[in-house]
Amino acid sequence: MRVGVVGVQGDVSEHVDAAQRAMKEAGISGDASAVRRTTDLAEVDALTIPGGESTTISKLLVKFGLFDEIVRRAEDGMAILGTCAGCILLAKEGDDAVSKTETRLLGLMDMAVDRNAFGRQRESFEGEVSVAILDAPFRGVFIRAPEITRTWGRCEPIGKLQGKIVLARQGRLVAAAFHPELSGDLRIHKWFFNLV
Repeated sequence: MRVGVVGVQGDVSEHVDAAQRAMKEAGISGDASAVRRTTDLAEVDALTIPGGESTTISKLLVKFGLFDEIVRRAEDGMAILGTCAGCILLAKEGDDAVSKTETRLLGLMDMAVDRNAFGRQRESFEGEVSVAILDAPFRGVFIRAPEITRTWGRCEPIGKLQGKIVLARQGRLVAAAFHPELSGDLRIHKWFFNLV
């Protein structure tokens, strides 16, 4: 399996490392690497859109020709994990902050997000996320994290923190408001790889 991590901005190396460790622990033969060009994207079986700054990532995806190609690959069934900023970009609807910054969303998941719902950088925290697909809570790292305010259609909430949706799934698309790659817990990555 080849896992790509969008490498235009954000915590790319942390995601590459987490993906490699998760594949090794799960006994999956494969590799993870940064995706910066459409030729890189053409070679991967699954994609991670990392945390970072959603407006910047969106603009760079367009600049490097990746935006439309990610949408096309997702529509063809490629699995995508979006964390924090990646969660925002996967949504069909954003809040006023998304509109004001003219952030172009990929619009792949039937969900709405509230950017920075959990506060600014200095208000970052860790919290126990109740996850339907895991047998025990997941300690999520929340850094300027969004909230998934609602889901509809084929999108289903699968993780909550304090009653707020922070993890959702729509087929092979997974959106996490938190940073699973920073937790040291690889269960979400391993579960995601089973969707590929």
